Amino acid sequence: MTDLLEIMRTRRSVRKYTAQEISDEDIKKILSAALLAPSGHSKYPCEFIVVKNRETLNKMSHCRVNVAKMLEGAACAVVVIADKEKSDTIVEDCSVAMMNMELEATALGIGNCWIQIRGRESEEGSTSEDYLRGILNFPKNFACQSVLSLGYPEKMPRQRELDKLKFEKVHFRE
Repeated sequence: MTDLLEIMRTRRSVRKYTAQEISDEDIKKILSAALLAPSGHSKYPCEFIVVKNRETLNKMSHCRVNVAKMLEGAACAVVVIADKEKSDTIVEDCSVAMMNMELEATALGIGNCWIQIRGRESEEGSTSEDYLRGILNFPKNFACQSVLSLGYPEKMPRQRELDKLKFEKVHFRE
């Protein structure tokens, strides 16, 4: 079994990708990790839109001002949306699902980068959520929380060092 702490240590945001495609099997594993994420009150409001089409990825790269350009070179993106009418914990539920996907992608050697959508603005001046809704046509009762870009890293980022973690931020109380 793979050491989870080692996967967490190697997970870094990757914004430049090779042209190599990601297999459907690996995409399914990444989505399985999202679907295994816990949910507040077991409501499971999250849904996932997988985008592999180059033209659509290029359009999506304008969903955030100066932030989402890596989508132009990504092999795939997973858009995380959640039904606002189903739960009041959609931000938390989507965040846990995103983190699970990031960790699984890292374990598979696939680079990834979390693109925050909630509360952000597109290059066209609309909200990032409305911009993506216009491209992907998801219902109004669904909020878009984030997008995960996926692709094989152009170069491997440096891993973080466990001995440099800031344990002074940890406080014990009796």
